[in-house]
Amino acid sequence: MSFSSFLTRSALRVLLGFGLVTAAATPAAAALQCAPYARAQSGIEIHGNAGTWWDQAAGRYRRGSEPRVGAVLAFQPSRAMPIGHVAVVAEIVDDRHVYLNHANWSGPGRIERRALAEDVSANGDWSEVRVWYAPQGSLGLRANPPAGFIYNEAPGEAAPNAAPAALPAMTIAAAAMAGTDVPGRLR
Repeated sequence: MSFSSFLTRSALRVLLGFGLVTAAATPAAAALQCAPYARAQSGIEIHGNAGTWWDQAAGRYRRGSEPRVGAVLAFQPSRAMPIGHVAVVAEIVDDRHVYLNHANWSGPGRIERRALAEDVSANGDWSEVRVWYAPQGSLGLRANPPAGFIYNEAPGEAAPNAAPAALPAMTIAAAAMAGTDVPGRLR
């Protein structure tokens, strides 16, 4: 080992000891994750893996199966998402479509705003959701299992009256089937 290499390693050890630098992280670990992004966007103060948010919200925040602007859509862990996923509802399009703001879905650390999500459940209860997947430029092929929506309200608070903004469902369905972008969607 050369003297300069020794000095560099010694300097890094000293700086690490004082907390002035951190150890190099892998790109995936260093990228913005969905949970801190959803927390910052929604004001919902839950920490930990996304898959734990639904249970952590019990007794602290209202939970439900109805999308509302500002609510966090909490996805259950699955084989494809072992630690779950959380996303913030940015806009309600109609009964079966919302736009989400989220991070780390289409790529490590990637932030997506106004990503289309579609309720594909048989009962229209948001128990199966397909989400826009940017690399293929359309809704993802897999249906993801949400636990539900977490609202930034205490459990006893009355729900606000929300009239969803409407973009005709036929327009969204036609755009999705054609593989084109949904009108009004920002990239």
